Amino acid sequence: MAEPLKIKLSIADRVYPLTINPSQEEGLRLAAKKIEKMIKQFEQSYAVRDKQDVLAMCALQFAAQVEQKQIDNSSDTQETEEKLKALDRLLQEQLS
Repeated sequence: MAEPLKIKLSIADRVYPLTINPSQEEGLRLAAKKIEKMIKQFEQSYAVRDKQDVLAMCALQFAAQVEQKQIDNSSDTQETEEKLKALDRLLQEQLS
């Protein structure tokens, strides 16, 4: 098992020291960059003065994306399941 890695991430003008598994580093750094980009977009688009409000909007946007992906995946799974059942019925008919 890999040694824990100590990194520092800057989000909304604050530095967060973290001890992580080395395999998590790339994902965490990319997430921090994505958050920073989103913060800038919110600050440019809206007259937001409070970082807490901007961070709450970022959290809401990320959570909504995760939820939407789960909804989409569930829908895809149901559609695939229905197609497989239809195919199974056709095969059963042909084998009978």
